[in-house]
Amino acid sequence: MDLFSYQDIEPFRQRVEELTALINKYNHEYYMNDTSLVSDYEFDQLLNELISLEKQYPELALSNSPTKRVGGEVNKSFRQVTHRFPMLSLGNTYSIEEIEEFEARTRRLIGDTPFTYTCELKYDGVAIGLTYRHGELVQAVTRGNGTVGDDITANARTIGTIPLRLQGDYPDDFEARGEVVYPFDAFEAYNAQREQEGLEPFANPRNAASGSLKLQNSAECAKRKLMFCMYFMMLPPEVDSSAPNLASHSARLNWARQMGFKVQPYIKECANIQEIKQFIDYWDVERGNLPFGIDGIVIKVNQVALWEQLGLTAKSPRWAIAYKFKAQQVSTHLESIDYQVGRTGVITPVANLVPVSLGGTVVRRATLNNADFIRSMDIHDDDWLLVEKGGEIIPKIVGVDMSHRKPDAQPVRYVEVCPECGTPLVRAEGEAGHYCPNQDTCPPQQLGRLEHFVSRRAMNIESLGSERIKMFYDNGLVRNVADFYDLRREQLIGLGAEGSAPIQDKGADNILSAIDLSRKVPFERVVFALGIRYVGEVGAKKLAHYFKNIDALMAATRDDLLQVDDIGDVTADAVAAFFADPLMRSVVERLRTAGLQMHMAETSVGSQLNGLVFVVSGVFERYSRDEIKASIEQHGGKVSSSISGKTSYLLAGDNMGPEKLKKAEKLGVTIISESEYEDMLK
Repeated sequence: MDLFSYQDIEPFRQRVEELTALINKYNHEYYMNDTSLVSDYEFDQLLNELISLEKQYPELALSNSPTKRVGGEVNKSFRQVTHRFPMLSLGNTYSIEEIEEFEARTRRLIGDTPFTYTCELKYDGVAIGLTYRHGELVQAVTRGNGTVGDDITANARTIGTIPLRLQGDYPDDFEARGEVVYPFDAFEAYNAQREQEGLEPFANPRNAASGSLKLQNSAECAKRKLMFCMYFMMLPPEVDSSAPNLASHSARLNWARQMGFKVQPYIKECANIQEIKQFIDYWDVERGNLPFGIDGIVIKVNQVALWEQLGLTAKSPRWAIAYKFKAQQVSTHLESIDYQVGRTGVITPVANLVPVSLGGTVVRRATLNNADFIRSMDIHDDDWLLVEKGGEIIPKIVGVDMSHRKPDAQPVRYVEVCPECGTPLVRAEGEAGHYCPNQDTCPPQQLGRLEHFVSRRAMNIESLGSERIKMFYDNGLVRNVADFYDLRREQLIGLGAEGSAPIQDKGADNILSAIDLSRKVPFERVVFALGIRYVGEVGAKKLAHYFKNIDALMAATRDDLLQVDDIGDVTADAVAAFFADPLMRSVVERLRTAGLQMHMAETSVGSQLNGLVFVVSGVFERYSRDEIKASIEQHGGKVSSSISGKTSYLLAGDNMGPEKLKKAEKLGVTIISESEYEDMLK
């Protein structure tokens, strides 16, 4: 850069540095101290200015700029990383007696040396390790199997409580470990948004946090409002552990707090077993008032110098143990039961309960599963039910509180006809649930199939959420999935529902464009989108790959279908029945006329593996597991999920499942490595 251009850009460099410092300061106060120094509007103005400058002058953007918080990086696959220090798991116990044994054993091993314990909350989230060099976040890795994890750095940068740049005094090279949790309020808000969009709600905060960290697009992860709680510092051997701020675990956490980490205040130094018990008893009651989930208490010897003396087992340190809480349980009144009809006609009874607080959330409804469940629980009308939430945010009914049962209470009588269309319910032999067989005209089934068809993993028709589909349905524009491809612009413009703005010109164009784009969706996803009962994503893929085109699939007999891997009697019957229905065949023909993909695209790159069946297990150096499975299929081979006498090879990576290895050896299946697999392709 010449002198003129350097001088020309210098004011912008200074402004970028000024904005970065300001935004980092505001972020720190907001996420670490729950303090807003400026309004949301002022903060957004500063952030937008910085984003604009970084777009105009990319060379001025810092590697850990606060703009990374909003995400934007797209990761097609997660690189696997070997941990510098293994991420060991803790020994778990549900028994106070075992905590007493741990404490007695620790005192016996340590002898007369004085020491204390730290008692901390055991977060119900996802463990990750953060590597910092020269005060900058350089890498974030999931726990994985303890030895190898996934590089999730782009997603970690979007979490407000993970400092991108440390402050004050800090080690030059170290790893911070902690748990990513999904706060209850953010989790419930995001689930409410998903339900509005016609998507399935997440089952619980822990699984949702784990899935969020593995999103391909970091901008999507940023929307989840996850939180990182730091609980450990891993220091390289050359760092002097005798320094005052490193000699104890509690001192290290205090130091981490000064660096800018979110270290929760719920930590207590305990001198003996009595104080440990008091801490456990207190949080067993108070955990319901926390803004995030915990499932126990972690007890650690506080003095770091004693850790080496106490040592490790094969999986766990001897200087720490985790006490797991028993599941929380409350009793509440059953007000009524709703019978919901799913897209495949399955009836799900749902209990409407008097609202009750449980595990940090208010429970109003809980599934009753099916008729057998209601009968086995001996649930009567007007009963009080025992509701429990262990590690799950979804409440479950675990029993009846008999102390509230009225003398004249009658057992719940399960519905006999569909609550939506009045069709008598059917229960197939060997199945737990009843279902409505009227798949052609039962409204919830029609709407469910329409919503399933446009969903992301099926046809991925954007701009069509559940509310908009319901609006089309109520106005008579769509009754089955083929109707989407007959929609016209003039039908859509001005269409609206109560409480929502009518569709404008641009909105109509976006809908039609998304529908048009879906014509390119591969055949295997078209099969899944049809919504055939019992045919999930994997089953649809296997059917598509086996029959190659829709005509062969529609003509397949029950025996033909049973030749497909993992397609059993029940699924084969469902597929045959689906294509025997004249209405469904008519829909398929209309979809064909609309231009959808009705045959497998030619993806073969060779026939070296024709007739060979592979089971893939473990972690690979040059492929993700999905990539190696795709490679097998592209070269003519088949991939199976389980080992049997038909298996040709077990393709084994690092840390493969021991049960698969054991079964392969028992059946005499040849085990090959990644390199040997590549040699087969040559």
